[in-house]
Amino acid sequence: MSDWKEVEMAGNLLHIDDNNFETEIVSGGAPAMLDFYATWCGPCKTIAPIVEELADSYSEKGVKVGKVDIDVAKNLAVKFKIQGVPTLLFFKDGEVVETVVGAQPRNVIESKIESLL
Repeated sequence: MSDWKEVEMAGNLLHIDDNNFETEIVSGGAPAMLDFYATWCGPCKTIAPIVEELADSYSEKGVKVGKVDIDVAKNLAVKFKIQGVPTLLFFKDGEVVETVVGAQPRNVIESKIESLL
């Protein structure tokens, strides 16, 4: 599993946790999407390559894309009432504007990101 995590965090994909959430997502004010996931979650692994591709595609447009491991960033999982993974949260000006629960196809996720711009 550690190999999957190392590959998953490559490129423009941010690793967000309890310590850097405020700095990376709230204070910056940039549009952002966070993928709340767990290493043991099959559907999370299914969308992981899509999330990474979107991180690369949208970094030039100023969109931050990050992953939050719910087993590590427990305070964030509680704060946002994450009850199932994957859960995608979409932020604008540091506030959640949309939530999507469950594995979704790329076009659905991408349309949510586009709505942030």
